[in-house]
Amino acid sequence: MSAHDRKEDEVRRMLDLGHPQVPPELAARAAARGRGILRARRIAGAVAWVLLLTAVVAFWIWAAIEQPWSAPPRDP
Repeated sequence: MSAHDRKEDEVRRMLDLGHPQVPPELAARAAARGRGILRARRIAGAVAWVLLLTAVVAFWIWAAIEQPWSAPPRDP
């Protein structure tokens, strides 16, 4: 018998065993944790967008005041 056959037989024996008991509240806990993770990701995304928008507005204000595209004044 080859190593592959032995492994296959061992896997088949493991699958034939009964399934372990799962706590009845496991699905509810997993769903609650998933909602929490999703909420945290949404908040992080919203904060990132607000920071990006703030940076863009700050850049526009700086550019409007400083006008970096214009030539510097010449000294006489």
